[in-house]
Amino acid sequence: MDKKTELEVSAKVSLQNLSLPGDLKTLSYTQCRQLCKEIRGILVKTVSKTGGHLASNLGVVELTMAIHRCFRSPQDKIVWDVGHQAYTHKLLTGRMDQFSTLRQEGGLSGFPKPCESEHDSFVSGHSSTSISVACGMAASMRLDGSANYTVAVIGDGAMTGGMCYEGLNNGGKVRDNLIVILNDNHMSISKNVGALAKYLATIRGKEGYVRTKWAVERALDQTPVVGKPIAKALKTSKDRLRSTIYQQTTMFDNLGFAYLGPVDGHDQEALEEVLQVAKSYQRPVIVHVNTVKGKGYLPAEKNPGEYHGIPRFDILTGNPEVSANVCFSTEFGKHLAALAKEDRRICAVTAAMKYGTGLQHFSAECKERFFDVGIAEQHAVTFCASMASMGKLPVFAVYSSFLQRAYDQLMHDVGIGRQHVVLGIDRAGIVGEDGETHQGLYDIPLLTTIPNTTIYSPSCYEELKLCMERALYQDTGLACVRYPRGGETDPPAAGSANTEYMHTENGGDTLLITYGRISANMMKAQASLAEEGLRCDTLKLTRIYPISDEITAICGRYRRVVFFEEAVRNGAISSILGGMLFDAGFSGRYQRVAVEGFVQQAPVASALDQVGLSAEKMCGFVRTEG
Repeated sequence: MDKKTELEVSAKVSLQNLSLPGDLKTLSYTQCRQLCKEIRGILVKTVSKTGGHLASNLGVVELTMAIHRCFRSPQDKIVWDVGHQAYTHKLLTGRMDQFSTLRQEGGLSGFPKPCESEHDSFVSGHSSTSISVACGMAASMRLDGSANYTVAVIGDGAMTGGMCYEGLNNGGKVRDNLIVILNDNHMSISKNVGALAKYLATIRGKEGYVRTKWAVERALDQTPVVGKPIAKALKTSKDRLRSTIYQQTTMFDNLGFAYLGPVDGHDQEALEEVLQVAKSYQRPVIVHVNTVKGKGYLPAEKNPGEYHGIPRFDILTGNPEVSANVCFSTEFGKHLAALAKEDRRICAVTAAMKYGTGLQHFSAECKERFFDVGIAEQHAVTFCASMASMGKLPVFAVYSSFLQRAYDQLMHDVGIGRQHVVLGIDRAGIVGEDGETHQGLYDIPLLTTIPNTTIYSPSCYEELKLCMERALYQDTGLACVRYPRGGETDPPAAGSANTEYMHTENGGDTLLITYGRISANMMKAQASLAEEGLRCDTLKLTRIYPISDEITAICGRYRRVVFFEEAVRNGAISSILGGMLFDAGFSGRYQRVAVEGFVQQAPVASALDQVGLSAEKMCGFVRTEG
């Protein structure tokens, strides 16, 4: 590009003026830096209004730019592990005009979705899957005779998850065009823990190896006659070159990958150079990139954990609009810490979610009994089962959607062994703007298949505390306390909190049943129906499983029973109760409203209304379906 053309493009360079991602390859490095600055401004401005994952996205701006300049999407496949760091990718693939709708109902997802763009190669939402996905894509390309590349971008936090090593172990065995970019920002959601974090710390500062290697190869390429043959020989015998220049062999080499790095993840030229070198190997390569989480926005740089997933906030101060200090998670964490101060058998376990699950309070009070196992839910469950076998009272606090990974361990190591393990199931039910990959609607069908399991679903903080104590000290086997994201809505009257059920009779022949957060909606619906002259009795469950004979006996007294449930319909508590009523010869009419399929991103209230669980929709169902 001549100087005149570069100046002309420089005057116009902006996301709005580019045909993306193709035009990225025409930009100078100066223009790339201008664009990265613009992108960071857009990220901060947008997330301040929509909420979302800010720090992780600010850290990968230059890396995302380099990927799209060095590869051809969608012919080359880009796979984002977890996917919450793909905002810049969305901006660079032509979604600028829609970006203000990020995480909004009917707008852009906060995660990659193939139905949203051809540049989103695979659904992402959970951790440590990208290498396995990329392996499958690379193998498929090889079978199709394609020379295109598959690029997996995975964070060092996700590298604490065991599935990534299954992918590495298999990916290194085949000479596919597979490139794994390890985005090392020294932390995941919580500070990284374990041997891998220490291992990466030993190599992340050694950028001298890569720079020296490239300098040698460039010098040889420019040496007449003998230079290029020698450079080719050195590239094909990289282990010898590495041992000569820097005495460094990594675990990735031993798994069959060529290892390049570490590289400064905010140096555009260095990033593009290392990616071009990685492409030239035409075999599995690991590119180790060092980035700063929250780069470019000082509050996020200082506190990247707080800005991992953040609600709407004020840009100038960085303060969130809504305080998250009081919610089910923090109440759970504080009460567990208080109980643990009195009982040294209680231990708390998290899978890289200390702050997300409120366990920072436990960690501060009982540090030696707090265990962060990294993104390793399977290990966490078996670890808890083992501790229980030794007389401890382990409590694993975990998001509902992440618990799905550990079903085998729940069945085999906890269930069959009848170990007393307590689960604090956070984000149970609809979670809102994070969308279908994070909805906590599927834990009930999963857990009820495990014999000797008890499940509680408190509707308020007081019930949460009562259920925690009962799960710890009265139950045996697997005891689960599930609670929603956010805070309590309309807590029940003083003294009415319980760990079983609350049956309220109003002289009606219709019984409304529910549990958990939407109990408040059911009570509002009951009051509205009463104003219309339609009297209904109510039954609010707290212990939702196993279902006692008392519950079936209560239902048997009514002409009509309607169960509203914030869980997936197949295998739900309402399904189990329906089977029990059938077996008991129930002659009335039994109806249930529950969630079917996957629920897209939307505010919680709107999503509940869509699936028929708002107070208004409950009223309408009882009124019209009777």
